Amino acid sequence: MRPPVTSHPTPTQSTPDREARAQRVHALTPNPPRGWNSFDCYGCSANQRVAAANLEAFAQKLLPAGYDTFVIDAGWFGEYHIPEGWDFTNEKHAARVRVDRHGRFLPSNVSFPNGLQPLIDRAHELGIKFGIHLMRGVPRAAVEQQLPILGTPGLTAADIANTDDTCPWCHYMYGVDVDRPGAQAYYDSVFQLFASWGIDFIKVDDVIHKPREIEAITTAIDRCGRDIVLSLSPGGEMSVDHMATYRQANLFRVTADIWDRRNDLDRSFAGWESIQDLPLDGVWPDLDMIPFGHLMVWNPDRGDDASANLAGWGTARHDGFTHAQRRTFITQRALAASPLFFGGELTMTDDDILRLVTHPGMLECQANGVVGRLAYRQDHIDVWVTPDRHAPDRGWFGVFNRNPQPWQGRVPLEPLGPLHRSAKLHDLWRNTPLTPEGDHLSLTLDADDVLFVRIDDTGNTPPTR
Repeated sequence: MRPPVTSHPTPTQSTPDREARAQRVHALTPNPPRGWNSFDCYGCSANQRVAAANLEAFAQKLLPAGYDTFVIDAGWFGEYHIPEGWDFTNEKHAARVRVDRHGRFLPSNVSFPNGLQPLIDRAHELGIKFGIHLMRGVPRAAVEQQLPILGTPGLTAADIANTDDTCPWCHYMYGVDVDRPGAQAYYDSVFQLFASWGIDFIKVDDVIHKPREIEAITTAIDRCGRDIVLSLSPGGEMSVDHMATYRQANLFRVTADIWDRRNDLDRSFAGWESIQDLPLDGVWPDLDMIPFGHLMVWNPDRGDDASANLAGWGTARHDGFTHAQRRTFITQRALAASPLFFGGELTMTDDDILRLVTHPGMLECQANGVVGRLAYRQDHIDVWVTPDRHAPDRGWFGVFNRNPQPWQGRVPLEPLGPLHRSAKLHDLWRNTPLTPEGDHLSLTLDADDVLFVRIDDTGNTPPTR
């Protein structure tokens, strides 16, 4: 499904200019990024205390495995009401947001009374990149107050706002009409502010269906004087017609929000399948965050409708995936070259989950940076193959049991192409060699489980922990 056609044409930047910019941008992320994002565990309620604790845990638990980007997601600018005796808010979205005199978001006085700068500085001290979430557009608060746009002769936020362009799930913003005077200047001013703080990564939300605003954002990043990695998230549907625009970013989401539900494994497969033939060339297809461990910590189940309707999905819990489903989930991400952004509360994450998301063999496949392809499908058994970009006789494949019950049978190796002739197959999750029976493998897989295989004609045994 494609987004509705708007009255604006798609961006008209010339192909050589786009390609030059794409190459420059993609040099910032030569491999799919890895990091942590606050949304799955803290929704819109991440605050100074929990962010600082998770930053220290991140440095200890994930940074050594190459996870290097720490992201505060939605709501860091919201002046939330926190009921007496509660640790977090009971509002889905804040009634008020904090903006400066030029209509740009500032850190919430409620959640971040010392601002974001101490966190940013500490992240950089630890060798970690710091990221934030941003809604597309201009704050309604800036429009209502007619706040002046920095660097323009008397233009205000009201002059660039398209008040008919609103997000259906978040009331903070109006869309920006990029054809109006002052529109680009506004976006330029926003990213200049973020650059002055030392921001390294920005996840822009409600934007994947708005190619012209994406172009305005990428132009603003070009002008801000700092290298900033850009991640694009959904509002409307992703469209293959906008791939040239998506390639101006570093990551682009190919699914809606993914949670710890069995049907979300299927949604991930569908998202992966939708992009396997696209000309990605350096922009990473994002299958969304890793919802493992303690989730929705900020929203304990109080037995009322209000708890069920806050940002995110569900109430405080340990994730509902089985061990097999977690293996399937992370194997998908590795074979698809998807970014890995852990979503669980890190101070409470157990060692079994940490071993899974820091497994050297899995991370080697993800860092390979080649989006795997569906090679075989029959009776709810999928085989996806990812070649090694440096060696044609090496690679990885996954045999996924997409049945809700155990499966036993034979899987042909011929669909692997030239790789099927390799004599060296190693089961990464079980750390055992595999011996084919001619051109087949005989397997037994638990419900929703996966066989994750490294193909290595050299006979080298992959690293394990």
